[in-house]
Amino acid sequence: MIKKLDLQDYINKLSALFAREKSHILQGDIRKNFEYIKKLSNKDFKAPPQLKNLDTELMHLKKYGDLSHSQIFEFIKIINYFLYLKSRNWQDLAEWFDKIKIPDEILNLTKHYNDKGEVIGFEEIDLINQKIKETKASIRQQLYKYINSKKLEPFLVDKQIHLHSNEETLLLRGGFNKVLDAEILGRSASGFFYVFPRGIEKLKKELDNLESKKEEILYKIAKNFSTVLRKWLKFLEFINNEFDKFDAIQARIFMAKNENLEFIILSKTKKMYLRDFCHPALHACKPVNFEWEKQVLIITGVNAGGKTMLLKSILSSAFMAKYLLPMKIRENSVIPHFKEIKAIIQDPQNVKNDISTFAGRINQFKEVFHKENILIGVDEIELGTDANEAASLFKVIIEEIMKKNRIVITTHHKRLASLLAQNEDVELLAAVYDEKNQKPTYEFIKGTIGKSYAFETAKRYGIPLNIVNKAKEEYSEDLEKLDALIEKSAKLEFIQKQKIKELENELEDVKMLKESLIRQKQQFNEKIKLQKEKLLKEYNEAIKKAKEALRAKSTKEAHRKLNEANKIRSLIKTPSEEIKKEFKITDKVKYRSNVGEIVDIKGKNALVEFDGKKLFIPKSELTHYLMPLKKEAKIYKPKPSRVDIKLDLHGLRLEEALEKTEKYLNDAALAGLEEVIIYHGLGKGILAKGITQLLKNHPLVKEFKDAPPHMGGYGAKIVKL
Repeated sequence: MIKKLDLQDYINKLSALFAREKSHILQGDIRKNFEYIKKLSNKDFKAPPQLKNLDTELMHLKKYGDLSHSQIFEFIKIINYFLYLKSRNWQDLAEWFDKIKIPDEILNLTKHYNDKGEVIGFEEIDLINQKIKETKASIRQQLYKYINSKKLEPFLVDKQIHLHSNEETLLLRGGFNKVLDAEILGRSASGFFYVFPRGIEKLKKELDNLESKKEEILYKIAKNFSTVLRKWLKFLEFINNEFDKFDAIQARIFMAKNENLEFIILSKTKKMYLRDFCHPALHACKPVNFEWEKQVLIITGVNAGGKTMLLKSILSSAFMAKYLLPMKIRENSVIPHFKEIKAIIQDPQNVKNDISTFAGRINQFKEVFHKENILIGVDEIELGTDANEAASLFKVIIEEIMKKNRIVITTHHKRLASLLAQNEDVELLAAVYDEKNQKPTYEFIKGTIGKSYAFETAKRYGIPLNIVNKAKEEYSEDLEKLDALIEKSAKLEFIQKQKIKELENELEDVKMLKESLIRQKQQFNEKIKLQKEKLLKEYNEAIKKAKEALRAKSTKEAHRKLNEANKIRSLIKTPSEEIKKEFKITDKVKYRSNVGEIVDIKGKNALVEFDGKKLFIPKSELTHYLMPLKKEAKIYKPKPSRVDIKLDLHGLRLEEALEKTEKYLNDAALAGLEEVIIYHGLGKGILAKGITQLLKNHPLVKEFKDAPPHMGGYGAKIVKL
């Protein structure tokens, strides 16, 4: 959106004023934030210090980790800045700053860091620092003795002490080892040697021991400080968020002061009034003065007359007001609130997405059909297809979208404008062209369709006059032919619609016949099932009689029992083959309590569509569904079932895990879940690799990523369905 509206440089300028990187979106209640901006705009205060993002540090504390002093100091800078703000005693902002109550234990930590982030206020550290200072002075004194030595003078490159690899050294020429026992620490670009004399190695070891002891003490202090911070973790999260909120506000205020900009609070009214608005990307800007009250605004007129500029100005002003971004505008301007701003501006055709201009434009419109209270801006609406066909199509599309949203359109074709102008909720705006000087004025007139000035523009850019005049004559003849073609097209369209209606009726009859056949098949299957049950009962009865014959006490009784068993057996006929489930594409089927339609069959699995969602399900788990034999249409939607938002695969073999994940994704999709988490653990990585591969290729998975550290990190996946 920022790129489409040419606001990238503006946003970059704002971002440069942030104390740390963040989004341009201002969190929290917009009216309360506007109130804070108004109050702080009248105050003098210093900008906050530059900080790093502390999400990692907060997570580290949650997991009982210890922070370094540099990390702790980042929190201290936030605390110190709010102490500074609270010290200003701004009564009209007491509601905000008074609720930021800093615990005494945290306040005590601030006393142990100076402005550079160095630890202070510990006697043991102070003593070590003093000894380190004295030892370094002794080392430098010894190095200068070597520099002034006559024996070493021929080998000295200069009489300076050089810092190399954080060590103080001498820079010597080759052959120095004849007069000096020293350790070589490196070489210069010119081939000289950075050396440290072994004669003062004792002082160096003493310095290293002091530094190590200091680091050990600092580590213990950092550990203790981390314990204190962990105790007040909730407060740190709160004040960290408050800092980001203040940072976003102060950046807006400084930007407004630096460039003399204004803030506009969104209005609940439908009216949109822009007074002297200038788009940030325009340097020599002619201010826009504009009023719009209806659902649709159609901007027509000459090419290069400012149509796109006005469109981007309208969308940009709404965008900037939505996120409380300062703009060049008069305070009495009025901008309504929109849930979202949609810019359909650029040509969607490119090699990567392999789509035509018109198809891409239609695809962009498809995204807004089911949305509400959004502002849509469309530049050159008929882009990529025949203007007359597009006019009819987009008229219907716009009339549908405008029921719940507001639309701004630019076009240089008259037919769409004339078709929509009959609607009471459509407003026309025409770009004014200076015919005398043959140039656009960047001004607009309400209530009319603007002339394209194609012929005038052609003359202005050097097309021969005789060719322009001939084009005018062709244009007049063509208009008459066009009317006849439109009339003929309308008749053909009517005939085509009649044929389509007849085909739809025939198709409905075929569907009814198909449903009847499915019903008969289901009834036949029920009869077969009853017959099988009857045969099984008779078979069991015959076996029973045969067993009784074996237990008979006399031969006569045994013969009688066997005759009875044989009589029952003779009545039994074994089915020639087992009745199997047979499915084909377009069959209506049931999976648990859900009804869907088979769209593809692959081996033992069927691809079934449930209310727009396609799932691969084993055919063994499907049953045929018999549609009620009624004319009226019914819509069957999957009933949501109770499915947990997380799946734990720990301890499973890869094959079991993949099977369980497949089933879980199907159930989650049917239950309407949009995001789930799958725990697979780390281990040897076999399970993680297998689950990742499955998610990459699964048709239900829109995207997935590793979970954040507090939710499992690399051992879990956040999956969007």
